[in-house]
Amino acid sequence: MRKVLLIFMSIVICLSGYIIAWAITPEEALQHIGEKQTVCGTVASTHFARSSKGQPTFLNLDKPYPNQIFTIMIWGNKRGSFNEAPEKYYSGKRICVTGSIKNYRGSPEIVVNNPSQIKE
Repeated sequence: MRKVLLIFMSIVICLSGYIIAWAITPEEALQHIGEKQTVCGTVASTHFARSSKGQPTFLNLDKPYPNQIFTIMIWGNKRGSFNEAPEKYYSGKRICVTGSIKNYRGSPEIVVNNPSQIKE
């Protein structure tokens, strides 16, 4: 029953029509490196590295840093595209992110360039 529920929860209905796209869990993302996918999970921890090069913002899904399963990364020069600080706005929320999955030091991540890549 749990497996059926997880599969059901992984379906994302696109708002632009009747298109149904399958989403993957943060745990599955490592198996999809190099692919454009939609990954859904709960933001377990966030961090805005203001004093780091590029001023990245990190949103970690399902498990907090340093045990994160999947990371959404937003460069500082893209933060202005968001209406609110991403690390505050998305904290604790269930979200889906769409983009190309990359492997960063053994952990899967999607770099977000536009707020439209993230859906609540």
